[in-house]
Amino acid sequence: MKLSIVIPAYNEEKRIGKTLDSYLTYFTKHYKKDYELIVVLNGCRDNTFGVVQSFSKHIQLKILEFKEAIGKGAAVIRGFNASHGDYIGFVDADLSTSAEEYHKLVLNIEPSDCIIASRYIKGAHVEPKQPLSRRIASRGFNILIRILFGLNVKDSQCGSKLFKKHALKTILPSIGTTRWAFDIDLLYQLKRKGFTYKESPTVWKDAAGSTLNIKKAIVEMFLAVIRLRLVYSPFIFIVKIYNKTIGRRKWVLLPHGSK
Repeated sequence: MKLSIVIPAYNEEKRIGKTLDSYLTYFTKHYKKDYELIVVLNGCRDNTFGVVQSFSKHIQLKILEFKEAIGKGAAVIRGFNASHGDYIGFVDADLSTSAEEYHKLVLNIEPSDCIIASRYIKGAHVEPKQPLSRRIASRGFNILIRILFGLNVKDSQCGSKLFKKHALKTILPSIGTTRWAFDIDLLYQLKRKGFTYKESPTVWKDAAGSTLNIKKAIVEMFLAVIRLRLVYSPFIFIVKIYNKTIGRRKWVLLPHGSK
């Protein structure tokens, strides 16, 4: 199989239908049956399952449902584990990245092992333009991960990424977090294992209907990054103590062999 695309979904009944219609139509046209779309329902409390189920006539569509919320990262990992493509990636459920834009990742991944859609490099276009406060927060976050992890990327958090199967399957057992720092962990593991990655400019359309609390998210992302840095340091014992006490419900995974 050529391509596997994972779509994590949490309470997306109002947005995911348009996304599935677009992606199934586009990729069926270009790949016939040589692709799969894996939707992972992450503790949805609305009718997301019903909306997704209405597309079940498409044999390329697979549905994985988890009754309890497991986090976006964990949902993506479950989708990765169920995938069979030579190229495996994920994309957000809100159609911020169109099917055409995602296809550009497939067309341009060579010779790298991973390609990242980027909103902050030359050639990218964001609609509508993000508020200044959000752009400042994003750039500050980017500087932080460059310092802490040495990752030469400008947009680690864009929810549109694609990997070659061998590289992804190699790093999956080492992924140490399933929450805000999940994307950083993926890229950091690629770097640690000697795989290559690159960014590609994308057209990104900010979809209406997001329930994200930006102020709260900024704080949680900062703490998640610090935690991840501790995980990959001699101070991992601090994280283990936290996980066994007040953090039991927040963090799902530690790197393989470090529990």
